[in-house]
Amino acid sequence: MKLTAIRLGVLLGTAIVLAVAGQAVAQDAPASHAHIGHAADGWRDTPEGVGLLPAAVAEAAIAQTHAGLAAGSSGIDGIKRHIGHVVHAIDPTVRESGPGNGYGVVKGASGAATHIGLAARSEGASDNVTLHGNHVGTSLENVQEWAREILELAARVEGTSDAARAADLAGQIHELTQSIVDGHDANDDDRIGWGSGEGGLAQATLHLNLMKRGEGIN
Repeated sequence: MKLTAIRLGVLLGTAIVLAVAGQAVAQDAPASHAHIGHAADGWRDTPEGVGLLPAAVAEAAIAQTHAGLAAGSSGIDGIKRHIGHVVHAIDPTVRESGPGNGYGVVKGASGAATHIGLAARSEGASDNVTLHGNHVGTSLENVQEWAREILELAARVEGTSDAARAADLAGQIHELTQSIVDGHDANDDDRIGWGSGEGGLAQATLHLNLMKRGEGIN
């Protein structure tokens, strides 16, 4: 009986030591890591609690699909219907109903950019965070600019009764959704970097993952 009590005491003591050690590690983690986690892994109001950047990526895939359907439609009704779906995935505050997740590329990308900026400006942020923070942030600025262009073009689609004009606008929107998802080779050097006018969500994701790796974040 005494031996059992001693073993129990040892086990409880070990558990307490491990818990205290875990708290110390968490407290010692740089402030930047919390913001990196919000962008990459989880945020309070995203669908299923995913990170802000993955939320934007999921919405962008939906937008790209429907932009392609719009570009392939022959009738103006089909074009307008699918462009409306694109708008919903880009920014559901502009079009409330549609096949998107109700979060929007704009909100996800802008939120991720905000938290990566906070990470880079946090006290004790490493050179790794600062370096890749610039890469992620620039790519997300591009995404937000392309999203604004899509919304402007979509408004023109909604306002026209000319099927040929609507089809041309839908083609432009499709190209922009592709840029949002995969980036754009702005300088025709057969590669897509993170720079202004080039980086999209793919490049933002790449550099966010490089940032996490450099910080030892799983």
